[in-house]
Amino acid sequence: MESKGKFKGNIVIGQSGGPTAVINATVAGVYTAAKEEGVEKVYGMVHGVEGFLKKDLIGLEEYLDTGLGIELLKRTPSAFLGSCRFKLPAAEAKPEIYEKIFSVMEEFNITAFFYIGGNDSMDTVKQLTDYAAANGKKQVFIGLPKTVDNDLPVTDHCPGFGSAAKYIATSFKEIIRDAQSNSPSKPTIILVETMGRHTGWLTAAAALAAGEDCEGADAIYLPEKVFDIEAFINHVEEVAKRKHTVVIAVSEGAKVADGRFVCELGGGSGNVDAFGHTQLSGCAHTLSDMIVERFGYKTRVIELSTLQRAASHIASLTDIEESYLAGCFGMKAAARGETGLMVILERVQNNPYLCRMNYYDVHQIANVEKTVPLEWIKEDGISMTDEFLEYARPLIMGELLPLFVHGLPSHLVRKK
Repeated sequence: MESKGKFKGNIVIGQSGGPTAVINATVAGVYTAAKEEGVEKVYGMVHGVEGFLKKDLIGLEEYLDTGLGIELLKRTPSAFLGSCRFKLPAAEAKPEIYEKIFSVMEEFNITAFFYIGGNDSMDTVKQLTDYAAANGKKQVFIGLPKTVDNDLPVTDHCPGFGSAAKYIATSFKEIIRDAQSNSPSKPTIILVETMGRHTGWLTAAAALAAGEDCEGADAIYLPEKVFDIEAFINHVEEVAKRKHTVVIAVSEGAKVADGRFVCELGGGSGNVDAFGHTQLSGCAHTLSDMIVERFGYKTRVIELSTLQRAASHIASLTDIEESYLAGCFGMKAAARGETGLMVILERVQNNPYLCRMNYYDVHQIANVEKTVPLEWIKEDGISMTDEFLEYARPLIMGELLPLFVHGLPSHLVRKK
């Protein structure tokens, strides 16, 4: 790929946290813009900062400078470079870790560091930026947004959310269609659990399924609203009197009034990850047990789990394009010597949809969660307003077909 600029030094790209169907499009964007800026070597961290500390790097030229590399990467789900959940400690507590990171950067002549991720990943960018400033380091650090949870502040939305929302809405349409083909002797309650620890953006995406050919979910439960067990049970009973199948969307992060996760009422694991987050699972199963015990209805639990963040075969073209452009935009900032920024998306208008890229101080973004506005949840607490639909629908538009080999989508795979 021909270089057009005079960028000094090499760059490195890392991916962190939960992957998405389009996170690799951001890598492709950084790489493309880097070559245009004259970057000689583009490194990828294998498993994020954790791998970087071990000097576990690959050269992306081997994968992206030939054939369909870029196009295949844009169609490859999950983290091509490998992700991690490494909590970077405070510099005053573990200065040797920071010295190691900067030592590796100097060894490989890396002058720009790009980290693709969510809230905790932006904290890594913030801390490295601050350490560099305090210690006279010249390297620059740029955060690139990624999260299916859509919970980063300031940015209108996060790359990764649109594709996950498209998959969830599609799945609900298919689940509802399947349910309506049955004629059970007693009501069947289908509980579909989506990801979302403290925010309900993914669960709310179930509302997109409703339309001329689909009545949509019978209830949508978001973490932004306190989960009332008795109100839930009563609603199930009421709907089951008039429908033989009830389909409900519920977030894994649903909480009761005392702050406990619903999944904990059923004896959840209580395990935590490297960032201290409770590992959630079993919300829908807990509610299923309650329904069976109270009514004896037949129940079915569907956990979309990793499928909602890995379904590149139905990724949103809008999402892919914006993810790619975010990477390009981040590289342009680094080429100007800017640091401590995250690329954000600013919506200009809804119809026709128009969004532009900008930058924002990562210090105002790291460790802050953006929740679904309460005014986008209807007064009944279990359905979404038109404002939410107008916000979310443009993000799921368009498709980019996979490159099929032997009838299946082909992916770009790292060799180590």
